[in-house]
Formats: sequence, structure tokens, C-alpha cells
Amino acid sequence: MTLDASISSQAAKPAPRRRWRLAAWAPLIVLVLLCGLITLINPNFMTFGNMVRISQAAMIPLVLGLGATFIILMGSIDLSVEGGLTLSAVILSMLVLNGANSNTFGLFGILIVLLVGAGVGFANGVIHVRLKIPSFMVTLGMWFVGVGAANALLGGMAIRINDPMIRRLAIERFLGFPWGVWLALFCLLIALVIQNYTRLGRYIYALGGGEDLAALSGIPVGRVRILTFTLAGVFYAVGGVLAAAQLGLGNAQIGNGRLFTTVTAVVVGGTALSGGQGSVLQTLVGVLIVVVLSNGMVLMGVPPSVQIGVQGLMIIAAVALSIDRKRMRIVK
Repeated sequence: MTLDASISSQAAKPAPRRRWRLAAWAPLIVLVLLCGLITLINPNFMTFGNMVRISQAAMIPLVLGLGATFIILMGSIDLSVEGGLTLSAVILSMLVLNGANSNTFGLFGILIVLLVGAGVGFANGVIHVRLKIPSFMVTLGMWFVGVGAANALLGGMAIRINDPMIRRLAIERFLGFPWGVWLALFCLLIALVIQNYTRLGRYIYALGGGEDLAALSGIPVGRVRILTFTLAGVFYAVGGVLAAAQLGLGNAQIGNGRLFTTVTAVVVGGTALSGGQGSVLQTLVGVLIVVVLSNGMVLMGVPPSVQIGVQGLMIIAAVALSIDRKRMRIVK
């Protein structure tokens, strides 16, 4: 190889990295441009009151997106979001002070709900790993199991939550924002610590980058998958607590539409569906893009049917931009 050819090849190598860095920053650039455009059209967008509304709309998708991000980073998919959230919200409404029974478990009720969410995630992981069933099918089934169990517990009714501690998450505020928003940010902090400073976080990225290589390097693949699904289940349970607090009740329809918003936010934020690339901070940006776009369309008077279509186009565009086509020989 000649000297000129060697220099040319070395200069060409950093190009994919530069493209990936640009792609990683693209969602944040889109968010800033989107905020600027909506503000130009309707200056009311940047008012403090509207920022509070955006944060309230973003807190549940953020918590759900954190759990889904870990699953997608691993190269799997989790469709049980709505089932886990619904079952958690319904059980919470039955355990705390409510209008249907005499239970007053309070904080202990929240701990039970988190254990239920962990149990649902653990079941997803064990069935997926031990029975070697694709995560898509396992979690699809668990979605309907969770919603069905919630329906069976309530008998088609709704339970009003009277517990002041639960209602406080949605009603009382700190620095102008509801406590539920601060709880969602605390969950983000926990997710960041797990992602960046724990062995589990490193193993999740390793599985997403190549499961065969991860297994050869001594990583307990099956155990990591089960732990990750369990962790995601806990985040879905927190989402159920926030949803119940926000609505002030528990019913079997409380999780409707949450799956689409969750997956959209994760993908729009830049986490690759193939796994190994992305982060929980990118999911935060993705959640804000989805919520800001929805809020902006409401301010601009866009019909709801058109809003759904725009979100659909957004997720297709995000997936198209996140795919590394040079690494994909076959698309199924």
C-alpha cells in the first residue's frame, strides 16, 4: 500500500463516527427547532403554565420509556407496557384508601405494586429465556394477561382513590411542578446510574452489540435478560402509580395508548431498535419531542386525527434515520 493510499484510508475511517455523533445530536436539534417554530406560531407555548402542562404530560411516558429503553438497548422488544401499567394501577387503587373497600395500606401498598411490576417483568424474562420464545410474543401475551387480570379484579368497574399521599403526586407542587414530575426525574437519575455505573448497564449494551460475543466473553446472557425485564417491570409499575395518581382512580382502560407513545419516544430519541445504541437521556429527548409536538399541535388547532397521523409519520422517519443500512444485508 502506498503512503498516499494509507493516509487516505486513515482519513476516511472517522467519517462513520462523525455521522453517528451527528445522528446522536439530531433529536436534540429537532427538539430545539420544534420549540422555536411553535413559539413563532403561538407565543403562549413558552409560558410557564404551558411548561408545567408539558411536564405533566411527559412524566408517565418518561418513566415507561426508561424501562423500554433498557429492553431495546438489549436488542429485544417489550409490548407488555400497557398490561404492567394497568395491573399496577388497579392493584394500587384497591390497596390504598379508596371508595370501594376499607384497605389503607398507604406506602406499603406502593411497595406491593412495585413487587407486582417486578413479578410481571420477571415472568416475561423467564418465559423468554427458559422457553426460548421471542420477546415480541411473550410480552404481547403478557400485555393481555395484565389487562385481563385488571378487568377480572375490578369486574368492569372503576375505583376512586382517596389516599392523600397518592393524590399529592398529582396535586401538590414543588417549585411550580407536581411531585409526580420530580418522581419521574428521580427515576431518570436511577436509570442513568444503572446505565452508566453498574455491571448490568454494561452488560445490556454488550448484549445489544452482539449476544454471541457477549456470551463468549463470559457474560451470563440469560440472567442479564431476566434482570432487565424485571427492571423494566418496576418502571412500568411506577408509571401505573403516576397514572393512578393523575386520574385519581384505577380502571382497566388506564393504560390505553401508552405502548405507542412509549415506543415512539424511545425510537424518536435515537435508541436503535437493533440494540446497542442509545441511552435513557436520549429517551428523555424523545419524550419531549413527542409531548411538545402534541402540545404544539393543540395550540395550533390541529385536529386529533391529524395529530395521530403526524406521530405515525414521525416514528417511521425516526426508525429510517436510526438504521445503519451498511450493517444490514437482509431486512425482514
